[in-house]
Amino acid sequence: MTQQRPGVAAVLRSYGATFAQSHGKSASIDQRRVLRDIIGCRTAALGGHKQKCDRCGHEQIAYNSCRNRHCPQCQAAARARWLDAREHDLLDVAYFHVVFTLPEPLGPLALQNKRAVYGILFRAAAETLQTIARDPKHLGADIGFLAVLHTWGQNLHHHPHLHCVVPGGGVSLNGQHWINCDRGFFLPVHVLSRMFRGKFLSYLQRAFEEGKLGFHGRLAQLADPRTWTRWLTPLRSRAWVVYAKPPFGGPRQVLRYLARYTHRVAISNQRILSVRDGQVTFRWKDYARGQRRCRMTLSAVEFIRRFLLHVLPKNFVHIRHYGFLANRDRGRKVGTVKQLLEQATATAPSPPPSDSPAELSPGPDFLCCPRCRQGHLVVVAKVEAQPWSSTPLLDTS
Repeated sequence: MTQQRPGVAAVLRSYGATFAQSHGKSASIDQRRVLRDIIGCRTAALGGHKQKCDRCGHEQIAYNSCRNRHCPQCQAAARARWLDAREHDLLDVAYFHVVFTLPEPLGPLALQNKRAVYGILFRAAAETLQTIARDPKHLGADIGFLAVLHTWGQNLHHHPHLHCVVPGGGVSLNGQHWINCDRGFFLPVHVLSRMFRGKFLSYLQRAFEEGKLGFHGRLAQLADPRTWTRWLTPLRSRAWVVYAKPPFGGPRQVLRYLARYTHRVAISNQRILSVRDGQVTFRWKDYARGQRRCRMTLSAVEFIRRFLLHVLPKNFVHIRHYGFLANRDRGRKVGTVKQLLEQATATAPSPPPSDSPAELSPGPDFLCCPRCRQGHLVVVAKVEAQPWSSTPLLDTS
């Protein structure tokens, strides 16, 4: 097969049918929907509109985007909109990055119970951070933070973990003043790790007892309570990984960070080097070897299989806000926090960060004519969607 322009969509369009022959029956409705959307993204299948330059008369067709959150092509615009909404929430403090990772033995269970297990991951991590932060022996304050779920490693294997971005401090328990973290230190990771493990396993046990977990294939034997208990026991004594990175500064730095992390998909188009002869080659970092830059080549079918591991259930919220950054009444709470910070520093508020979402998500001016570079493109007609023939891979009924 001739070499195609690298990209996830190119892989799916070229080898989706091959994947369907070997794995199509095991693909979930959510996974089929993702495949259908990405394959059709910015093609005649979704329709679009005709644009004409108001200066030189150049005409072109712009096809609609699928807007699926797993589509690499659609994340820049979604990220810019989200960052614009978050800019008001930024505080003039150092921010910390805390990562909660599920142990490897829980991976297969999570894949069969994504909504339940990922939900428990959010709940256990959030309660751990809030409980330890409220303890007077540590911070003694109510904190706010956001958590972003990633389920992949650089090699596209299943690796569920939660990135938490936390302002370096919180509101005193009496609500009267702001308490800063110790410089360069947020909360002790060994304490976070033990509590996270306890909370997660407690909620997981409750889900098992309430019949909220499913067991299929090689995990079918775990449906037996005694087998379940034996399987769970080693997880109660092993160390769970909680990692707190050094603080990365104030509003400017955190906005840059959020621009990179919040709307990531399992692999970006920029990491794909080639798609040809039934194989996909992409870049990845080997963190076990000091972030060594490597190349990996997979069969296109295996690439698609790994990509689909990271499809989330429909309507599952993968970016969540907690504490004084929680969605409910966030505007008022953040306003109060900023007032307390001003009182604590006895200085005027810092100017807004110069790194606006638009600057962090540069892209071509879609209104500028690509031919004359002076005129603007104006929509002159609608292009109807062109129906495609249904295949077992794309059928979501």
